[in-house]
Amino acid sequence: MGLLDILLGRTKPVGADLDRLFALPSAAVTLEAAAGFTPTGQGAVCFATVEGAAFEQSHREVQALLDADSDRDGPPVELRQDDYGYSWLVSRRSPDQLSALVNDLHAVNSQMEVNGFGPQLLCSLAGFEDRSGRRLALVYLYKRGTFYPFAPLPDGTERRDNPLELQVRAALSDDLRLEPDLGRWFPVWGAPGL
Repeated sequence: MGLLDILLGRTKPVGADLDRLFALPSAAVTLEAAAGFTPTGQGAVCFATVEGAAFEQSHREVQALLDADSDRDGPPVELRQDDYGYSWLVSRRSPDQLSALVNDLHAVNSQMEVNGFGPQLLCSLAGFEDRSGRRLALVYLYKRGTFYPFAPLPDGTERRDNPLELQVRAALSDDLRLEPDLGRWFPVWGAPGL
């Protein structure tokens, strides 16, 4: 960054730091104590779909890598597309295997980066729920290197539980690098893994 950038107030974008994903298990302990939310065992990585054989080969490599895990309980990793045209690689683990789920999310992101598809990565999320059935996702913004909570209201409408999101932000401020710009707390309606 040069002097002109400093004078004009331009900054370098924060790069992704995938190792921040490894803070999720400790943040989950805080989240359970502060708000009663526990992991669902589901998580997903979202990326912009790109056409081409190289991208399809990358998908297959990532899926084969995660499906080869012999400790996996339940269905293999699944590739899904949402109503907005984005692709999601969904991983399912038992709720007590959050660390293994985080490893899956990290592996997907890392493999996509290694194969040259880092610019297509958008976010990763891990799902949580409380005893009353409210759902919550901790979303990692790949391009910002930050997390934010996303809590849809349980009534099926596309409305958010903003007070819960702010409560979770306050509870996790010491555990995760949270996105300070609330305008970047994008809704992930219908995200698989949530």
